[in-house]
Amino acid sequence: MNETEQTLKKLREKIAYHAKRYYVDDDPEISDYEYDQMYAELLRLEAEHPEWDDPSSPSHRVGGKPLEKFNKVTHTVQMNSLSDVFSFEELQAFLDRVAAVLPDAAYSVEPKIDGLSVALHYENGVFVQGATRGDGFVGEDVTQNLRTVFSIPLTLPEALTLTVRGEVYMPRGKFEKLNAAREEEGQALFANPRNAAAGSLRQLDPAVTAARGLDIFVFNFQEGKLWTDGHAPTSHTETLDRLHELGFHTLEFRTLAHTAEEIFAHIRKLGEARAMLAYDIDGVVIKLDGLADRRRMGEGTNTPKWAVAYKFPPEEKETKLEDIEIAVGRTGVLTPTAVLTPVRLAGTTVSRATLHNAELIRERDIRIGDIVTLRKAGDIIPEVVKSHPELRNGNEKVFRMPTVCPSCGEPVFYDEDEGAATRCTNSKCPAQLSRGIEHFASKDAMNIDGLGPQLVESLLRNRLIEDAADLYRLKREELTGMERMGEKSASNLLEAIERSKGAGLERLIYALGIRNIGEVAAEALAQHFGSLAACMAATKEELVDLPDFGEVTADCVVNFFSHPQNRELCERLTEAGLLTSPVGMPKDDFLAGLTFVLTGTLPTLTRDEASDRIKAAGGKTAGSVSSRTSFVVAGESAGSKLTKAQSLGVPIIDEETLLGMLRDRSATPKQSEAPDV
Repeated sequence: MNETEQTLKKLREKIAYHAKRYYVDDDPEISDYEYDQMYAELLRLEAEHPEWDDPSSPSHRVGGKPLEKFNKVTHTVQMNSLSDVFSFEELQAFLDRVAAVLPDAAYSVEPKIDGLSVALHYENGVFVQGATRGDGFVGEDVTQNLRTVFSIPLTLPEALTLTVRGEVYMPRGKFEKLNAAREEEGQALFANPRNAAAGSLRQLDPAVTAARGLDIFVFNFQEGKLWTDGHAPTSHTETLDRLHELGFHTLEFRTLAHTAEEIFAHIRKLGEARAMLAYDIDGVVIKLDGLADRRRMGEGTNTPKWAVAYKFPPEEKETKLEDIEIAVGRTGVLTPTAVLTPVRLAGTTVSRATLHNAELIRERDIRIGDIVTLRKAGDIIPEVVKSHPELRNGNEKVFRMPTVCPSCGEPVFYDEDEGAATRCTNSKCPAQLSRGIEHFASKDAMNIDGLGPQLVESLLRNRLIEDAADLYRLKREELTGMERMGEKSASNLLEAIERSKGAGLERLIYALGIRNIGEVAAEALAQHFGSLAACMAATKEELVDLPDFGEVTADCVVNFFSHPQNRELCERLTEAGLLTSPVGMPKDDFLAGLTFVLTGTLPTLTRDEASDRIKAAGGKTAGSVSSRTSFVVAGESAGSKLTKAQSLGVPIIDEETLLGMLRDRSATPKQSEAPDV
């Protein structure tokens, strides 16, 4: 594989990962702008090298798969995405391509709302179904939640059957109030209005959605009839005007343009007005207005040839860096944080931003008192991009990392194993204790509902706890004696703590906060050793033999359990009655020694369900295909994993064969018996 082919492979993997973070997890790590640029680069490379086409490439699909929380809905009209352009030059190239076919075309130029796309279906004038975009072909049925959006008409003034497409969003004012309320309650804050809208629309309880204040802009007529007399519209503008008449909240600030300069002027106008709008926009959509013109231009594989989206670059703002504070994390790392003059940026008011470490501060020559440029990494995390030395007045101060921990006063050291990290190694450091207990109680760890940062701080301040084991000795009378802790709150907390005892060894190991041990590694430890005591006694040699465990990870486990205070903590947790064996231990072992890789969409099982059933029978699942893989279970749209399995000669089976193996407890099929999928 040459360098360009390797670059293409890595780019596909990177885009697939970030697509999942955005479309499935609602937890993006990069900005839309960065993602769109990566995607544009992928399209360029694939166009230059068609010989390296891969059916599993992100370019062969529209977006992310739907979640399993809601019933699936197959869209009768595919909900396509648009091709992106990042400059007026790229936009002009699109206009030139259209002009070669349609020299006198008119364009609808509209703001691109930063929200969640949905389809609304009406039968005989009644709203009967609403679905998310999903992957463009199949979405999620969120009808009950959409009914709580007041700008969506539940009935139309005429008995029309039609489907429209819109963008659900959360107004900035609602977003600010929601985050303020969550902060008051000690809950995690939403990163931006788009994430808040997506999370709100996907609530199982419609009452939660109703309280969030969502809104919608309808921006397209998908199919059906807009007039009872059968009149057929001829332009996009005509359809939106008609939808407005029917009671839909249609796009505002759109214009009809005939020349490139008119289009560019409206883009500039929307860009200048962006910060003043009551909602977030991340670009401008330019599309042919004539419906016949659209049909003449036609459709591409995944995107129409008659429209593009001009994407705004990430928003940047200048503000003053007033101070630099130090935060101590649960692993003892000291992180400098910029205290800023508050400024509105990408949908939220920002007053603090991470500076990561001392090396970054030195490299960017950032000083206390500087005017700095700020942006959000991934439109989520505020970061200082650069300082402006030319604006200094002589009162700025050079920052130096402290030599002692600001929380406990103990000396700190520079950790060469973690790049530029400065670390406090005092296991009794108050800040580390607080962060460690927060992690212990977190959703993916022991899942102690209601035990947030503020309550942890209060428990430590009142000396009711000193570590995680003390949580299991709390008494009702101790809790009710605390400020803002009534009988009901105390009861709820104690019940949550009691429930957490049965979380199992997998979660317990993860909750301990061992460096480099995430959820997957914690599950591997639990399944292999079977008890907390066995994990504590594990040697480096035993740990290195585990799949995906290297020497660094093995050292972290051995070092953690070698400390007397950590061993004492584990013993006290065991004495408190916590389950110290895996909850996911196999019920049978007839698949013991076999490793399965799942790929594609299975007919009846989700991947998680299939994985759980394999593990319950003693088998293992892996995320990638290798010579050690026993079987690849392939479903619809199986991609590169299937190709690799074929090249390595790994047996390939379908869901029916897997279910037969699980049902009959039979010997596994030989490679020659595996069905050709």
